[in-house]
Amino acid sequence: MKLTTDQIKGGNTLTEHREFLTRRLHSLLGVIPIGIFLIQHLVVNHFAVYGEENFNKAAEFMHSLPFRLVLEFGVIFIPILFHAILGVYIVFVARNNMRNYSFFRNWMFYLQRITGIITFVFVVWHVWETRIQLGSEGADYSLMEGILSNPFMFWFYMIGVLSTIFHFANGLWSFCVTWGITQTPKSQKIVTYATVIVFLALSYVGVRTIITFAYGV
Repeated sequence: MKLTTDQIKGGNTLTEHREFLTRRLHSLLGVIPIGIFLIQHLVVNHFAVYGEENFNKAAEFMHSLPFRLVLEFGVIFIPILFHAILGVYIVFVARNNMRNYSFFRNWMFYLQRITGIITFVFVVWHVWETRIQLGSEGADYSLMEGILSNPFMFWFYMIGVLSTIFHFANGLWSFCVTWGITQTPKSQKIVTYATVIVFLALSYVGVRTIITFAYGV
């Protein structure tokens, strides 16, 4: 059975519409709620810089939030899983029009995919090590100090945290383009500078926290 030209065009339109919606949902989940949670998590962990007692108080506050399990699954686990699945779909199934972008943006595109894989591996391990493995107990300063005093884990966390932050910051650029917030080259360039600032600021917070846990400084 041969398809008519109109049927082929209609099928292509449906595919493009599905890809359009998929990309929008993927970018939205990366910012809300995952991006917001990332910033909150980095800020809470940064309390370690102000001493063991301050970090433990902040961690205990987060651990004792009402409906914590509902929040963890609804705001963290399920959105991250969906974001990862949609990301794999976009990489291997959806069409990419990177020829429309600059050499720099092409590199950012590929780094986004690489850091996405690193981020997923890191997050799965981090959740297992500091949440699932502990059961009902919450992570405290001594736990993180013990983990990050190991040189291998120190660099594993350093690479994982920086990859996660890069993936989020660069993803903000894609979010603005996907949702039509930045439609001109000038606005996209401004957002590029803004995302670099976001990356540097959050990287400082994350790296400073890791060094504090590992070396106490």
